Amino acid sequence: MTKTRFFQTLLITDILALVIIGSILLILAPWLFRVYFQLSSRRFIRILFSDPYTQNLLEGYTALKKFGIQWVFENELRAQNGKALEKPIGTGRPFPHFDGLLLTPPTIRQRPLELTNYVNLHVVIGKKCIKPLDISMPILVSAMGYGVALQKPIVEAIALGTEKVGTACNVGQGPAIEEWTHAGKLVVQHHRAPWGPDEHILRRADMIEIRLGQGANMGSGTFVPSKGVSSEILRDLGLTAREIGYIPAGHPEIERMVRFRTLISRLRKIGGGVPIAVKIAASHFIEEDIEWIVKAGADVVVLDGAQGGTHSSPGILVDDFGIPTLSALCRATKFMRRYGYNERVDLIVSGGIRTPGDVMKALCLGASAVYMGTAALFAVVHTQLDRALPFEPPTQMAWANSEITTKFDVAAGTQALSGFLQSCADEIGIGLRALGKSSLSELDEEDLVAWQPEVARITGRPLV
Repeated sequence: MTKTRFFQTLLITDILALVIIGSILLILAPWLFRVYFQLSSRRFIRILFSDPYTQNLLEGYTALKKFGIQWVFENELRAQNGKALEKPIGTGRPFPHFDGLLLTPPTIRQRPLELTNYVNLHVVIGKKCIKPLDISMPILVSAMGYGVALQKPIVEAIALGTEKVGTACNVGQGPAIEEWTHAGKLVVQHHRAPWGPDEHILRRADMIEIRLGQGANMGSGTFVPSKGVSSEILRDLGLTAREIGYIPAGHPEIERMVRFRTLISRLRKIGGGVPIAVKIAASHFIEEDIEWIVKAGADVVVLDGAQGGTHSSPGILVDDFGIPTLSALCRATKFMRRYGYNERVDLIVSGGIRTPGDVMKALCLGASAVYMGTAALFAVVHTQLDRALPFEPPTQMAWANSEITTKFDVAAGTQALSGFLQSCADEIGIGLRALGKSSLSELDEEDLVAWQPEVARITGRPLV
Protein backbone atom coordinates (compact mmCIF):
# COMPACT_ATOMS: atom_id res chain seq x y z
CA MET A 1 0.00 0.00 0.00
CA THR A 2 2.84 2.32 0.96
CA LYS A 3 4.66 1.42 -2.27
CA THR A 4 1.51 2.18 -4.32
CA ARG A 5 1.14 5.62 -2.70
CA PHE A 6 4.82 6.28 -3.38
CA PHE A 7 4.41 5.57 -7.11
CA GLN A 8 1.19 7.64 -7.25
CA THR A 9 2.95 10.56 -5.60
CA LEU A 10 5.89 10.18 -7.98
CA LEU A 11 3.56 10.11 -11.01
CA ILE A 12 1.70 13.21 -9.86
CA THR A 13 5.00 14.97 -9.22
CA ASP A 14 6.25 14.07 -12.71
CA ILE A 15 3.03 15.30 -14.31
CA LEU A 16 3.19 18.57 -12.37
CA ALA A 17 6.82 18.99 -13.37
CA LEU A 18 5.96 18.43 -17.03
CA VAL A 19 3.09 20.91 -16.80
CA ILE A 20 5.34 23.52 -15.17
CA ILE A 21 8.15 22.96 -17.70
CA GLY A 22 5.65 23.03 -20.58
CA SER A 23 4.13 26.26 -19.28
CA ILE A 24 7.56 27.86 -18.96
CA LEU A 25 8.49 26.77 -22.49
CA LEU A 26 5.17 28.05 -23.80
CA ILE A 27 5.81 31.40 -22.18
CA LEU A 28 9.41 31.52 -23.36
CA ALA A 29 8.72 30.09 -26.85
CA PRO A 30 8.28 33.46 -28.62
CA TRP A 31 11.46 34.75 -26.95
CA LEU A 32 13.41 31.57 -27.78
CA PHE A 33 12.21 31.64 -31.38
CA ARG A 34 13.16 35.31 -31.64
CA VAL A 35 16.64 34.60 -30.28
CA TYR A 36 17.08 31.64 -32.65
CA PHE A 37 15.81 33.65 -35.61
CA GLN A 38 18.11 36.57 -34.78
CA LEU A 39 21.15 34.32 -34.48
CA SER A 40 20.31 32.51 -37.73
CA SER A 41 19.62 35.77 -39.55
CA ARG A 42 22.88 37.31 -38.38
CA ARG A 43 24.80 34.27 -39.55
CA PHE A 44 22.98 34.23 -42.90
CA ILE A 45 23.57 37.96 -43.48
CA ARG A 46 27.22 37.67 -42.44
CA ILE A 47 27.78 34.85 -44.95
CA LEU A 48 25.78 36.63 -47.67
CA PHE A 49 27.75 39.86 -47.23
CA SER A 50 31.18 38.25 -46.93
CA ASP A 51 31.37 35.20 -49.22
CA PRO A 52 33.04 35.77 -52.61
CA TYR A 53 30.46 36.53 -55.31
CA THR A 54 31.29 33.32 -57.22
CA GLN A 55 30.44 31.31 -54.08
CA ASN A 56 27.62 33.54 -52.91
CA LEU A 57 23.95 32.59 -52.86
CA LEU A 58 23.26 35.95 -54.48
CA GLU A 59 24.87 34.62 -57.66
CA GLY A 60 21.80 32.42 -58.18
CA TYR A 61 19.49 35.44 -57.94
CA THR A 62 21.65 37.41 -60.37
CA ALA A 63 21.74 34.51 -62.82
CA LEU A 64 17.96 34.05 -62.71
CA LYS A 65 17.42 37.78 -63.17
CA LYS A 66 19.82 37.93 -66.11
CA PHE A 67 18.55 34.82 -67.87
CA GLY A 68 14.90 34.97 -66.83
CA ILE A 69 13.28 32.51 -64.43
CA GLN A 70 10.80 31.29 -67.06
CA TRP A 71 13.56 30.48 -69.55
CA VAL A 72 15.59 28.72 -66.85
CA PHE A 73 12.68 26.44 -65.96
CA GLU A 74 11.76 25.79 -69.60
CA ASN A 75 15.35 24.87 -70.48
CA GLU A 76 15.47 22.52 -67.49
CA LEU A 77 12.37 20.79 -68.89
CA ARG A 78 14.11 20.52 -72.28
CA ALA A 79 17.15 19.01 -70.58
CA GLN A 80 14.97 16.50 -68.72
CA ASN A 81 12.90 15.30 -71.69
CA GLY A 82 15.25 15.63 -74.65
CA LYS A 83 12.30 16.50 -76.90
CA ALA A 84 10.69 19.64 -78.25
CA LEU A 85 9.09 21.46 -75.33
CA GLU A 86 5.30 21.35 -75.51
CA LYS A 87 4.15 24.65 -74.04
CA PRO A 88 0.56 25.23 -72.86
CA ILE A 89 -1.74 28.28 -72.91
CA GLY A 90 0.40 30.54 -75.13
CA THR A 91 3.21 33.05 -75.04
CA GLY A 92 3.92 35.37 -72.14
CA ARG A 93 5.93 37.84 -74.19
CA PRO A 94 4.98 41.49 -73.47
CA PHE A 95 3.87 42.40 -77.00
CA PRO A 96 2.25 45.81 -77.64
CA HIS A 97 -1.41 45.17 -76.91
CA PHE A 98 -4.77 46.78 -76.26
CA ASP A 99 -3.52 47.87 -72.82
CA GLY A 100 -1.70 50.72 -74.56
CA LEU A 101 -4.99 52.25 -75.71
CA LEU A 102 -7.65 54.21 -73.86
CA LEU A 103 -11.26 54.92 -74.82
CA THR A 104 -11.90 58.64 -74.65
CA PRO A 105 -15.32 60.32 -75.20
CA PRO A 106 -15.69 64.07 -75.77
CA THR A 107 -17.20 65.82 -72.75
CA ILE A 108 -19.20 68.60 -74.42
CA ARG A 109 -19.93 67.38 -77.94
CA GLN A 110 -21.18 63.89 -76.95
CA ARG A 111 -23.18 63.48 -73.78
CA PRO A 112 -23.13 59.98 -72.19
CA LEU A 113 -26.35 57.99 -72.42
CA GLU A 114 -28.38 57.19 -69.34
CA LEU A 115 -27.91 53.73 -67.86
CA THR A 116 -31.56 53.05 -68.69
CA ASN A 117 -30.97 53.66 -72.42
CA TYR A 118 -30.99 50.54 -74.59
CA VAL A 119 -27.75 49.72 -76.40
CA ASN A 120 -27.55 47.20 -79.24
CA LEU A 121 -24.83 44.59 -78.74
CA HIS A 122 -26.04 42.20 -81.43
CA VAL A 123 -23.59 41.22 -84.13
CA VAL A 124 -24.42 39.68 -87.51
CA ILE A 125 -21.56 37.72 -89.07
CA GLY A 126 -21.82 37.08 -92.80
CA LYS A 127 -24.34 39.78 -93.61
CA LYS A 128 -24.46 38.81 -97.30
CA CYS A 129 -25.11 35.13 -96.54
CA ILE A 130 -28.41 33.30 -96.84
CA LYS A 131 -28.16 32.24 -93.19
CA PRO A 132 -25.97 34.78 -91.37
CA LEU A 133 -24.72 34.11 -87.86
CA ASP A 134 -26.65 36.36 -85.46
CA ILE A 135 -25.20 36.51 -81.94
CA SER A 136 -26.17 38.51 -78.88
CA MET A 137 -22.74 40.00 -78.23
CA PRO A 138 -19.45 40.58 -80.07
CA ILE A 139 -17.77 37.66 -78.26
CA LEU A 140 -17.55 34.05 -79.43
CA VAL A 141 -15.81 31.28 -77.51
CA SER A 142 -12.74 30.21 -79.45
CA ALA A 143 -11.90 26.80 -80.89
CA MET A 144 -10.97 24.30 -78.17
CA GLY A 145 -11.33 20.74 -79.37
CA TYR A 146 -12.65 17.79 -77.40
CA GLY A 147 -10.08 15.04 -76.91
CA VAL A 148 -7.23 17.02 -78.49
CA ALA A 149 -7.52 19.56 -75.66
CA LEU A 150 -10.67 19.40 -73.52
CA GLN A 151 -12.51 16.72 -71.62
CA LYS A 152 -16.19 16.08 -72.29
CA PRO A 153 -17.74 17.86 -69.24
CA ILE A 154 -15.88 21.07 -70.14
CA VAL A 155 -17.21 20.85 -73.70
CA GLU A 156 -20.74 20.48 -72.40
CA ALA A 157 -20.35 23.46 -70.05
CA ILE A 158 -19.01 25.65 -72.87
CA ALA A 159 -21.86 24.65 -75.18
CA LEU A 160 -24.53 25.25 -72.54
CA GLY A 161 -22.90 28.43 -71.25
CA THR A 162 -22.79 30.08 -74.67
CA GLU A 163 -26.33 28.93 -75.43
CA LYS A 164 -27.52 30.58 -72.23
CA VAL A 165 -26.34 34.03 -73.34
CA GLY A 166 -27.04 33.69 -77.05
CA THR A 167 -23.57 33.57 -78.52
CA ALA A 168 -21.52 30.92 -80.35
CA CYS A 169 -18.77 28.43 -79.54
CA ASN A 170 -16.33 26.59 -81.79
CA VAL A 171 -15.85 22.81 -82.06
CA GLY A 172 -12.13 23.15 -82.84
CA GLN A 173 -10.05 20.24 -84.16
CA GLY A 174 -11.59 17.55 -81.97
CA PRO A 175 -14.48 15.22 -82.82
CA ALA A 176 -17.86 16.93 -83.07
CA ILE A 177 -19.46 14.95 -80.23
CA GLU A 178 -23.13 15.25 -79.30
CA GLU A 179 -22.38 17.58 -76.37
CA TRP A 180 -21.41 20.35 -78.79
CA THR A 181 -24.94 20.39 -80.20
CA HIS A 182 -26.21 21.75 -76.88
CA ALA A 183 -24.88 25.10 -78.09
CA GLY A 184 -27.44 27.50 -79.49
CA LYS A 185 -24.97 28.71 -82.12
CA LEU A 186 -22.18 26.41 -83.28
CA VAL A 187 -19.07 27.04 -85.37
CA VAL A 188 -17.68 23.84 -86.90
CA GLN A 189 -14.05 23.76 -87.99
CA HIS A 190 -13.20 22.05 -91.26
CA HIS A 191 -9.81 20.36 -90.77
CA ARG A 192 -7.89 17.34 -92.03
CA ALA A 193 -7.78 15.12 -88.94
CA PRO A 194 -9.16 11.58 -89.47
CA TRP A 195 -12.00 12.40 -87.08
CA GLY A 196 -12.89 15.64 -88.92
CA PRO A 197 -16.54 16.65 -89.35
CA ASP A 198 -18.67 14.81 -91.90
CA GLU A 199 -21.47 16.38 -93.93
CA HIS A 200 -24.04 15.57 -91.25
CA ILE A 201 -22.15 17.68 -88.71
CA LEU A 202 -21.43 20.47 -91.20
CA ARG A 203 -25.16 20.77 -91.91
CA ARG A 204 -25.74 21.53 -88.23
CA ALA A 205 -23.22 24.39 -88.22
CA ASP A 206 -24.18 28.04 -87.91
CA MET A 207 -20.79 28.93 -89.39
CA ILE A 208 -18.14 26.73 -91.01
CA GLU A 209 -14.53 27.68 -90.36
CA ILE A 210 -11.71 26.41 -92.58
CA ARG A 211 -8.72 26.20 -90.26
CA LEU A 212 -5.47 27.03 -92.01
CA GLY A 213 -3.56 28.10 -88.93
CA GLN A 214 -3.59 29.54 -85.43
CA GLY A 215 -1.38 32.01 -83.63
CA ALA A 216 0.25 29.52 -81.28
CA ASN A 217 1.39 26.97 -83.88
CA MET A 218 1.10 28.67 -87.29
CA GLY A 219 -0.89 25.76 -88.74
CA SER A 220 1.82 23.15 -88.30
CA GLY A 221 0.94 19.48 -88.05
CA THR A 222 0.04 18.27 -84.57
CA PHE A 223 0.49 14.91 -82.87
CA VAL A 224 -2.29 13.81 -80.51
CA PRO A 225 -0.78 11.34 -78.01
CA SER A 226 -2.99 8.67 -76.51
CA LYS A 227 -1.05 8.50 -73.23
CA GLY A 228 -3.13 9.57 -70.25
CA VAL A 229 -6.32 9.83 -72.30
CA SER A 230 -9.42 7.88 -71.30
CA SER A 231 -10.71 4.95 -73.33
CA GLU A 232 -13.85 6.98 -74.09
CA ILE A 233 -11.83 9.78 -75.70
CA LEU A 234 -9.71 7.28 -77.63
CA ARG A 235 -12.88 5.68 -78.95
CA ASP A 236 -14.25 9.07 -80.05
CA LEU A 237 -10.94 9.85 -81.77
CA GLY A 238 -10.89 6.43 -83.41
CA LEU A 239 -7.55 5.55 -81.80
CA THR A 240 -6.23 2.63 -79.78
CA ALA A 241 -4.10 3.02 -76.66
CA ARG A 242 -0.98 2.29 -78.74
CA GLU A 243 -1.72 4.74 -81.55
CA ILE A 244 -0.80 8.40 -81.87
CA GLY A 245 -3.24 10.65 -83.70
CA TYR A 246 -2.06 13.26 -86.17
CA ILE A 247 -3.66 16.44 -87.50
CA PRO A 248 -1.99 17.28 -90.85
CA ALA A 249 -0.73 20.77 -91.63
CA GLY A 250 -2.86 23.07 -93.77
CA HIS A 251 -5.16 22.23 -96.70
CA PRO A 252 -3.86 21.28 -100.17
CA GLU A 253 -7.05 22.80 -101.66
CA ILE A 254 -5.99 26.36 -100.86
CA GLU A 255 -2.81 26.34 -102.94
CA ARG A 256 -4.67 26.93 -106.21
CA MET A 257 -7.46 29.49 -106.46
CA VAL A 258 -9.76 27.21 -108.46
CA ARG A 259 -9.57 24.48 -105.83
CA PHE A 260 -9.93 26.98 -102.97
CA ARG A 261 -13.08 28.47 -104.51
CA THR A 262 -14.44 24.98 -105.09
CA LEU A 263 -13.86 24.06 -101.43
CA ILE A 264 -15.64 27.19 -100.18
CA SER A 265 -18.55 26.68 -102.59
CA ARG A 266 -18.90 23.04 -101.56
CA LEU A 267 -18.93 23.90 -97.85
CA ARG A 268 -21.40 26.74 -98.43
CA LYS A 269 -23.74 24.34 -100.23
CA ILE A 270 -23.45 21.70 -97.50
CA GLY A 271 -24.10 24.32 -94.81
CA GLY A 272 -27.15 25.66 -96.59
CA GLY A 273 -25.80 29.19 -96.91
CA VAL A 274 -24.13 29.71 -93.53
CA PRO A 275 -21.04 31.95 -93.44
CA ILE A 276 -17.77 30.35 -94.52
CA ALA A 277 -14.84 31.60 -92.47
CA VAL A 278 -11.12 31.02 -92.99
CA LYS A 279 -8.86 31.08 -89.94
CA ILE A 280 -5.21 32.04 -90.34
CA ALA A 281 -2.27 32.75 -88.09
CA ALA A 282 -1.22 36.39 -88.29
CA SER A 283 2.05 36.82 -90.17
CA HIS A 284 3.99 39.53 -91.99
CA PHE A 285 2.24 38.40 -95.19
CA ILE A 286 -1.19 39.15 -93.79
CA GLU A 287 -2.35 41.35 -96.69
CA GLU A 288 -1.41 38.69 -99.23
CA ASP A 289 -3.23 36.02 -97.20
CA ILE A 290 -6.40 38.10 -96.81
CA GLU A 291 -6.53 38.95 -100.52
CA TRP A 292 -6.29 35.24 -101.42
CA ILE A 293 -9.04 34.36 -98.93
CA VAL A 294 -11.39 37.14 -100.07
CA LYS A 295 -10.92 36.35 -103.76
CA ALA A 296 -11.73 32.70 -103.03
CA GLY A 297 -15.16 33.82 -101.83
CA ALA A 298 -14.95 33.52 -98.03
CA ASP A 299 -17.43 35.49 -95.94
CA VAL A 300 -15.26 35.84 -92.83
CA VAL A 301 -11.56 36.16 -92.08
CA VAL A 302 -10.53 34.90 -88.63
CA LEU A 303 -7.20 36.36 -87.61
CA ASP A 304 -5.31 34.76 -84.71
CA GLY A 305 -2.42 36.83 -83.37
CA ALA A 306 0.80 35.70 -81.72
CA GLN A 307 -0.84 35.79 -78.27
CA GLY A 308 -3.30 33.07 -79.28
CA GLY A 309 -3.86 30.22 -76.86
CA THR A 310 -3.17 26.51 -77.21
CA HIS A 311 -3.48 23.26 -75.30
CA SER A 312 0.17 22.64 -76.11
CA SER A 313 2.44 23.63 -78.97
CA PRO A 314 6.23 23.58 -79.42
CA GLY A 315 7.82 26.41 -77.46
CA ILE A 316 9.51 27.91 -80.50
CA LEU A 317 6.16 28.26 -82.31
CA VAL A 318 4.46 29.73 -79.25
CA ASP A 319 7.12 32.35 -78.46
CA ASP A 320 8.97 33.11 -81.68
CA PHE A 321 6.50 33.01 -84.59
CA GLY A 322 3.75 35.27 -85.89
CA ILE A 323 2.98 38.92 -85.25
CA PRO A 324 1.11 40.49 -82.31
CA THR A 325 -2.68 40.62 -82.40
CA LEU A 326 -2.83 44.43 -82.28
CA SER A 327 -0.46 44.82 -85.23
CA ALA A 328 -2.30 42.15 -87.21
CA LEU A 329 -5.69 43.75 -86.61
CA CYS A 330 -4.54 47.23 -87.64
CA ARG A 331 -2.85 46.00 -90.81
CA ALA A 332 -5.80 43.79 -91.76
CA THR A 333 -8.34 46.56 -91.23
CA LYS A 334 -6.31 49.09 -93.21
CA PHE A 335 -5.91 46.66 -96.11
CA MET A 336 -9.55 45.57 -96.18
CA ARG A 337 -10.81 49.16 -96.09
CA ARG A 338 -8.43 50.24 -98.85
CA TYR A 339 -9.97 47.73 -101.27
CA GLY A 340 -13.51 47.77 -99.88
CA TYR A 341 -13.32 44.15 -98.69
CA ASN A 342 -14.77 45.14 -95.31
CA GLU A 343 -18.10 45.89 -96.99
CA ARG A 344 -18.72 42.20 -97.70
CA VAL A 345 -16.26 40.27 -95.53
CA ASP A 346 -16.29 40.26 -91.73
CA LEU A 347 -13.14 40.22 -89.61
CA ILE A 348 -12.99 38.25 -86.36
CA VAL A 349 -9.83 38.69 -84.31
CA SER A 350 -8.41 36.49 -81.56
CA GLY A 351 -5.24 36.15 -79.54
CA GLY A 352 -4.92 37.56 -76.04
CA ILE A 353 -8.43 39.06 -75.81
CA ARG A 354 -9.02 39.05 -72.05
CA THR A 355 -11.40 41.81 -70.95
CA PRO A 356 -14.45 43.81 -72.08
CA GLY A 357 -12.07 46.71 -72.66
CA ASP A 358 -9.98 44.60 -75.05
CA VAL A 359 -13.15 43.70 -76.94
CA MET A 360 -14.30 47.31 -77.32
CA LYS A 361 -10.88 48.47 -78.49
CA ALA A 362 -10.71 45.67 -81.07
CA LEU A 363 -14.14 46.70 -82.39
CA CYS A 364 -13.04 50.35 -82.57
CA LEU A 365 -10.07 49.26 -84.69
CA GLY A 366 -12.27 47.45 -87.19
CA ALA A 367 -13.03 43.94 -85.92
CA SER A 368 -16.60 42.68 -86.38
CA ALA A 369 -16.29 40.43 -83.32
CA VAL A 370 -13.66 38.63 -81.24
CA TYR A 371 -12.91 35.11 -80.11
CA MET A 372 -12.08 34.50 -76.44
CA GLY A 373 -10.34 31.25 -75.55
CA THR A 374 -8.15 31.25 -72.45
CA ALA A 375 -10.33 33.79 -70.62
CA ALA A 376 -13.42 31.65 -71.26
CA LEU A 377 -11.58 28.49 -70.17
CA PHE A 378 -10.57 30.05 -66.85
CA ALA A 379 -14.15 31.25 -66.37
CA VAL A 380 -15.56 27.74 -66.93
CA VAL A 381 -13.46 26.15 -64.18
CA HIS A 382 -13.98 29.17 -61.84
CA THR A 383 -14.46 28.01 -58.21
CA GLN A 384 -13.65 24.41 -59.15
CA LEU A 385 -9.99 25.42 -59.37
CA ASP A 386 -9.54 24.32 -55.76
CA ARG A 387 -9.72 20.70 -56.96
CA ALA A 388 -6.43 21.23 -58.80
CA LEU A 389 -4.61 23.86 -56.76
CA PRO A 390 -2.10 24.11 -55.15
CA PHE A 391 -0.27 21.05 -56.49
CA GLU A 392 -1.54 21.07 -60.08
CA PRO A 393 -2.10 23.95 -62.54
CA PRO A 394 -5.72 25.13 -62.85
CA THR A 395 -5.97 23.94 -66.46
CA GLN A 396 -5.74 20.33 -65.24
CA MET A 397 -9.45 20.65 -64.48
CA ALA A 398 -10.05 21.02 -68.22
CA TRP A 399 -7.50 19.03 -70.21
CA ALA A 400 -8.40 15.68 -71.73
CA ASN A 401 -5.20 14.09 -70.41
CA SER A 402 -5.66 15.46 -66.89
CA GLU A 403 -4.50 13.36 -63.94
CA ILE A 404 -7.25 14.83 -61.75
CA THR A 405 -10.04 12.32 -61.29
CA THR A 406 -12.46 14.65 -59.46
CA LYS A 407 -15.64 14.99 -61.48
CA PHE A 408 -16.21 18.41 -63.04
CA ASP A 409 -19.55 20.02 -62.16
CA VAL A 410 -21.11 20.85 -65.54
CA ALA A 411 -23.93 22.96 -64.08
CA ALA A 412 -21.50 25.11 -62.10
CA GLY A 413 -19.23 25.48 -65.15
CA THR A 414 -22.19 26.48 -67.32
CA GLN A 415 -23.28 29.11 -64.82
CA ALA A 416 -19.74 30.47 -64.44
CA LEU A 417 -19.16 30.84 -68.19
CA SER A 418 -22.54 32.41 -68.87
CA GLY A 419 -21.97 34.76 -65.93
CA PHE A 420 -18.58 35.78 -67.30
CA LEU A 421 -19.89 36.39 -70.82
CA GLN A 422 -22.92 38.31 -69.57
CA SER A 423 -20.68 40.41 -67.33
CA CYS A 424 -18.47 41.24 -70.34
CA ALA A 425 -21.54 42.19 -72.38
CA ASP A 426 -22.86 44.40 -69.58
CA GLU A 427 -19.53 46.22 -69.31
CA ILE A 428 -19.38 46.74 -73.06
CA GLY A 429 -22.87 48.24 -72.83
CA ILE A 430 -21.69 50.56 -70.05
CA GLY A 431 -18.72 51.55 -72.20
CA LEU A 432 -20.98 52.32 -75.15
CA ARG A 433 -23.20 54.54 -73.02
CA ALA A 434 -20.15 56.36 -71.64
CA LEU A 435 -19.16 57.12 -75.26
CA GLY A 436 -22.68 58.38 -75.94
CA LYS A 437 -23.34 55.60 -78.45
CA SER A 438 -26.21 53.14 -78.69
CA SER A 439 -24.80 50.49 -81.04
CA LEU A 440 -21.54 48.64 -81.67
CA SER A 441 -21.68 49.81 -85.28
CA GLU A 442 -21.04 53.38 -84.08
CA LEU A 443 -17.64 52.51 -82.64
CA ASP A 444 -14.59 53.64 -84.61
CA GLU A 445 -10.93 54.46 -84.14
CA GLU A 446 -11.75 58.08 -83.22
CA ASP A 447 -12.88 56.72 -79.84
CA LEU A 448 -9.29 55.72 -79.03
CA VAL A 449 -6.07 57.39 -77.95
CA ALA A 450 -2.75 55.76 -77.15
CA TRP A 451 -0.68 56.27 -74.02
CA GLN A 452 2.20 54.04 -75.11
CA PRO A 453 4.43 55.32 -77.95
CA GLU A 454 4.77 51.91 -79.63
CA VAL A 455 1.01 51.38 -79.59
CA ALA A 456 0.51 54.88 -81.02
CA ARG A 457 2.87 53.99 -83.88
CA ILE A 458 1.09 50.68 -84.60
CA THR A 459 -2.47 52.01 -84.45
CA GLY A 460 -1.94 55.53 -85.78
CA ARG A 461 -3.86 56.93 -82.82
CA PRO A 462 -2.69 60.16 -81.15
CA LEU A 463 -0.28 59.80 -78.24
CA VAL A 464 -1.47 61.53 -75.08
